[in-house]
Amino acid sequence: MGDEVYSQLMKELKEGEYVFTGELEPEKAGDVNEPIEMAKELVGLVTACNVTDNPQSFAYVSSLAASYQIQKETGMECVYQLRCADRNRMALLSDVLGAGVLGLKNILALAGDHVSLGDTPDAKPVFDLDSTTLIAMIRKVVDEGKDLGGNEIHNPPKLHVGGAAAPGAAYLQAEVAKVKRKIKVGAEYIQTQVVYYPEVLDKFFKELGKVDVPILVGIFPARTFGQADFFDKYVAGVDVPPDYLENMKASKQIKDKEKKKEEVDRINVEFFTGFLEHLKGTPAAGCHMMAVGYPRIIAPLKKVME
Repeated sequence: MGDEVYSQLMKELKEGEYVFTGELEPEKAGDVNEPIEMAKELVGLVTACNVTDNPQSFAYVSSLAASYQIQKETGMECVYQLRCADRNRMALLSDVLGAGVLGLKNILALAGDHVSLGDTPDAKPVFDLDSTTLIAMIRKVVDEGKDLGGNEIHNPPKLHVGGAAAPGAAYLQAEVAKVKRKIKVGAEYIQTQVVYYPEVLDKFFKELGKVDVPILVGIFPARTFGQADFFDKYVAGVDVPPDYLENMKASKQIKDKEKKKEEVDRINVEFFTGFLEHLKGTPAAGCHMMAVGYPRIIAPLKKVME
């Protein structure tokens, strides 16, 4: 793996800047107008935005098409999420090459949730590769100009690949071993699943030890009680603190829309200020803010880190 830098995200990470990234979620639609509007609001606030790929195995518009369109329309650098649940290695390779053709410079390689969890449970799951072998494939394509079978690729794409980590995983040692394998095969940065508890994060960093790649820690300021409750109940490895849930639930009683928005913002800023203050003292290289549909919360949270 060379020292070439192809994206602004990787440039800032390599230069040791504290990096903020955001998240955009294309949905079940024939357009990406909503994520485009969200991206416009995030320009200047975050370095890059992840564009989700069938999150929780709900069948949504292609992340590849959405990433290209968002980047083209807004100038926001995108991190194209690519999951193994729906594609075999041929389809994954095609999409990686397609990402290069479309000028995308960042891929986050994911295994993906099992299809039985989403809105198309009758779909056949694939998982031909796992997230580690997908990272290895992408590095081989970029660095050697070859696919997994050793077949030559003419004019290979120039892009960066990251991997995911789940600090709240039930079996932390196994999770950390997986993260180390991802780094060994060429992940250039690691992005964590949502963390709410400082002690969960500390345990993860202690178990992981010193690594040579930057780690972005994921946080999820919820825009509604429903969002927070969904994460608590259905997202593996994520526990949402009861006091945060209670406060978000109480905000539902406020009838005035503007007052409700103000209260939700106050709850999030109050809760995450302590977490972000703690984050400053960890080895984290940045913060991935999964505030989907909630761009107004980014600026006040970023202030905490100044």
